Formats: sequence, structure tokens, C-alpha cells
Amino acid sequence: MERKDTIIYRQIGAKIAYYRNLRQMTQIELAEKVNMSESTIGRIERGKYNSGIPLPTLVDIAAGLGVELASLVTFSEEENRLCLEVYKNFV
Repeated sequence: MERKDTIIYRQIGAKIAYYRNLRQMTQIELAEKVNMSESTIGRIERGKYNSGIPLPTLVDIAAGLGVELASLVTFSEEENRLCLEVYKNFV
């Protein structure tokens, strides 16, 4: 079974992708806006960003998306339930 922090990083990544798509931005556009590489944004969105996402990186991404940092790192009970159901199918 996956570690809980791995699931949280994937949830954060999914929220970043959601807000980016909602704003009709590509990964390249977001990367340029926050001064990161497209591959870094992609790894973060997939929950594959090494050992965790540094807080300054999340702050920059939230600003680039025009959302509050809290909206990227807090999850409703429904979001947690859905995420756990999805990841149960992959382990």
C-alpha cells in the first residue's frame, strides 16, 4: 500500500492540474509563469516530485494559478474518499 504522504502529493498534483485546466493554461504556460520547467510541473501534477513539494514551490504555483495556497493543500472528506477509492484500484 502507498504511503499516505504519497497520496497527498498526488491529490495536490491533481488540484494543480485541475486549476491549471480550469484557467485553460498549458503546463508550459504555468511553468513560464512560475519560473519552473515544464517537466517539474508535470512531475508535481502526477505526484512524482521526488520526496515532496517544497512550500516555496507551492506558494509560487498557487500565485501563478491565482488561487489561495490553502485550496491546493486542503481536501474535503469527499475528495479524500474519492482519492482513496481511486488509489485502491492501483495497488
